Amino acid sequence: MAKQSFPVTPAIRALKAAGVPYTPHQYAYVPRGGTAASAAALGVDEHTVIKTLVLQTDAGDAVVVLMHGDRAVSTRALARHLGVKGVEPCEPATAQRHSGYQVGGTSPFGLRKALPVFVERSVLALPTVRVNGGKRGFLVALAPQAFVDVLGATPVDVAR
Repeated sequence: MAKQSFPVTPAIRALKAAGVPYTPHQYAYVPRGGTAASAAALGVDEHTVIKTLVLQTDAGDAVVVLMHGDRAVSTRALARHLGVKGVEPCEPATAQRHSGYQVGGTSPFGLRKALPVFVERSVLALPTVRVNGGKRGFLVALAPQAFVDVLGATPVDVAR
């Protein structure tokens, strides 16, 4: 049986450098399928598939939010937490410029430039999560504590 090869992305390099144990999973990417498609392809609960969202404040500062696949970010709650008037999703080209990743393949690990990272608090209570590995159709399973330990992610309560 041939050994399956997995992409070596900036995210994978960052995970290896930090010594984070992970399990790679490839699946057939579905354009605009989101976490529902990836969860179905892997046979896991969508709640355990974590979205990496690049948003910007009204001042134009980018932030990353890690959210359950079956939940959305309350931009009002996030703006309150950040002490700004408003927060909105970045346009795809802007998100790619900030993260270095193509939309649909954005990982919180190995970002092009350091951005503040926020993680929905309840994500940290899960034993294992799946997050994008830096390429469309590629997730990695890992312990969510890596978001705090490696990325310095701040826990927040902004799900809706």
